[in-house]
Amino acid sequence: MRLTDHIARRNGKTLFSFELLPPLKGENFESISQTIDPLIEFKPAAIDVTYHREEIIYKEREDGLIEKRTVRKRPGTVGISAAIRFKYNIDVVPHIICGGFTREETENALIDLYFLGIHNLLLIRGDNPVGEKVFRPEPNGNHYALELVKQAVNMNQGIYLEEEIVNAHPTGFCIGVAGYPEKHAEAPNMAADIAHLKEKVDAGASYVVTQMFFDNAAFFRFEKACREAGITVPIIPGIKPLSTKSQLSALPKTFSIDLPEALFKEAEKCSNNQQIRQLGVEWAVAQSRELIQAGVPVLHFYTMGKSDNIRKIAESVF
Repeated sequence: MRLTDHIARRNGKTLFSFELLPPLKGENFESISQTIDPLIEFKPAAIDVTYHREEIIYKEREDGLIEKRTVRKRPGTVGISAAIRFKYNIDVVPHIICGGFTREETENALIDLYFLGIHNLLLIRGDNPVGEKVFRPEPNGNHYALELVKQAVNMNQGIYLEEEIVNAHPTGFCIGVAGYPEKHAEAPNMAADIAHLKEKVDAGASYVVTQMFFDNAAFFRFEKACREAGITVPIIPGIKPLSTKSQLSALPKTFSIDLPEALFKEAEKCSNNQQIRQLGVEWAVAQSRELIQAGVPVLHFYTMGKSDNIRKIAESVF
């Protein structure tokens, strides 16, 4: 089922969804099941599967020269999404990124996903290659998420890259895109960022999922600004509970977000990660309750591969 259909049928109830990291090379499906199984009782409307582009490593050869190698550390999202879809009979939302793919490779992945009965997507540009400050698309690849949206919309209209295909069938993807309550790191200002988001919605995106945030006021400001800009699609808040002390510096640096002063002060008092994890659960429960009270359609949780804290939150609010 399309995620927007789940939202249309929710009858005022806030739905539950969460995001998974693909396992590392060599791990089997059980590593994913350990994350999913504790959350099944909360009837997730969808499970997102992230994608991580290739990484560049440099190794010194015996002759003293440096060899540049491209490696993939995680299995492909298409296979993982299919395994989840058929084991749990839950709708899956694979992430499709620009970086590391040509337009043809993207089309082939989308064809496979649709054949497998996976009809929801989250289309994002993706991160810069490790060690590079500027995003580098593949030759003949998509530069921006907007281009990904247009490519998927074309397929929904039966338009493929190979124009001579006879009797090509249209797909029926439900397309999601990312929103940033505290502004995308590369956007010059919030107004420009929201204008760019509206371009993606106008091009055919059906819903928005936000970057993590720890201050609900930031989400409410963002949502209000989006509505004033004419964005009418569902906006789904993304929640990430604090879980380690190192995240006090890592999360703001990695995701260009702020930690509220009250949260930071309480975290500074914690003497170990167990206390931080409990604080993260309590803060996320308070966030979730306020967001549910405000009528958000879905609460989307970032698991980062572990679900014990997400389960505690869900037990309190669903």
